[in-house]
Parts: sequence; structure tokens; C-alpha cells
Amino acid sequence: MKRTAQVGIALVAVGAWVACSSPAPEQPAPAGFDLSKAEVVDLTHSFDADTIYWPTGGPFSHEQSAWGVNEKGFFYSSFDYASAEHLGTHADAPIHFGEGKRAVDEVPISQWVGRAAVLDVAAACASNPDYLINAADIAAYEGKHGPIRAGDIVLARTDWSRFWPDTKKYMGDDTPGATDNLHFPGFGEDAARALAERGVHAVGIDTASIDHGPSTEFLSHRALAAAQIPLLENLTGLDQVPAEGAWIIALPMKIGGGSGAPLRIVALK
Repeated sequence: MKRTAQVGIALVAVGAWVACSSPAPEQPAPAGFDLSKAEVVDLTHSFDADTIYWPTGGPFSHEQSAWGVNEKGFFYSSFDYASAEHLGTHADAPIHFGEGKRAVDEVPISQWVGRAAVLDVAAACASNPDYLINAADIAAYEGKHGPIRAGDIVLARTDWSRFWPDTKKYMGDDTPGATDNLHFPGFGEDAARALAERGVHAVGIDTASIDHGPSTEFLSHRALAAAQIPLLENLTGLDQVPAEGAWIIALPMKIGGGSGAPLRIVALK
């Protein structure tokens, strides 16, 4: 009970901090949503030797630098890590595909928090690994759950995370350095532009990229970057998040000038 109370107090504090950090009149606290009673769902893959990375990037490295009882008689451990910006569960800053747009540390802190709108396209993706989420999918969601609002964080559930950490199944190809035979679902340009028009805070997906595997022009990245909308990639656990009613906190490492960063993202429901 004590730990539950502490978690509740911490979540209330987070909510208050976010509310005070930047004005966001389009994001009023929903009536009846009690942060102290919210279930926390981790939407993040662990960073380790199995972390999947973009073929032109590099792997996550985590090496022990100290372990054991030291000369003073107490236990001490420490590790060094190295990582590309765009591997594992991570955020893309608008500058990743938008010249002059915001870097990771320049995105307002309040923009990393928003109400969740989860588009379930898993059935379509099961029959088409190159499925493009389109404007009709957004219209279908809104017809059932109501309009996607300014300040929402839109997450696409493809269920592709079930293939993690098998690179061949997850990416469609595991040839080192090759990007010409990748296969996984993503957002089509029309859907990206529709979400940009709605003024969403961020867009995320449980695949390796917002653009689908065969993309060479990355039109969805470019459309969302132009609107200063950050992206959340390689998510997991979206089957545990309702289509609407949850809240997302997606906080990347604050890398000065970063085009992206490792991300810890959770849903509160």
C-alpha cells in the first residue's frame, strides 16, 4: 500500500509539473481521470545487446567498467554505454527531417505529454507487411471514438512488436547496412498530413519507422517534421492501451542539438 501511495503521489506531481511547465489550453485534465489510481503501462523496449537498430546505424553497447567489492569494502558497479540516436525505442526530433526545425532539447516539454489516440490497424497489417496507414483509417477511428484533438499523441498499433528482437522478422531483412529490402507497416503521407492539420503533439508506432519499410522518400517524416511534430518509434505494449482515454508521457534523453534520442515512454490508463 505504501508503494502504491508513493506512485500515486509521484504521478500527481508529474501531472502538476506538466501543467505548470507550459500553457496548453487544448489539454485540459479530463473529468474523472485520477492520476493517483492510474495503471502505468511501459511502452518501451529495453536497451541491450538485442536492441534492433537502423541498418545504416550501429548497435547499442553496454560495457562493464566496475563490478564487485572495492578496496574500501563496499559493493560498487558501473557501466559505459554508447548508442546511436535512432535505435530501439526512441524519439525523432523535427530536425531529423526538417532543416531549421526543433532539436530534441528544443521541443517544449509539454509536447511530450498528451492524451492517447491509439489507431488499431493490426488486422490490416497482418495481411500486408507494407501496409500504409491512411486518411481513411483516421476517419474510421474518429467515426468510432470522436475527433482526434490538438495536443493528442497518436499511436499506431500494428502489433509488429511481437517480432522483437528478431531483426529479420521485425525489419523484413537483416542484411548489414542494407535498406533496400525492408518490410514493415507505417504511416502514409496523407495520414501524416491529416494529423499535422489536427495539431497533434506527437505521432508514434510500434515499428522501426513512421514511414513504412519500402519508403525511400520518407514523406511522412518530412510532413510531420515540417509541422514541428516529434515522432516515437519502436514502441511496444500498445495492445494494453485503450483506443482513447489514456495519457502518454514520452520523455527522451535531453540531447542538446539532437536529431533523436533514446526514449522512455509510458501510458497512464
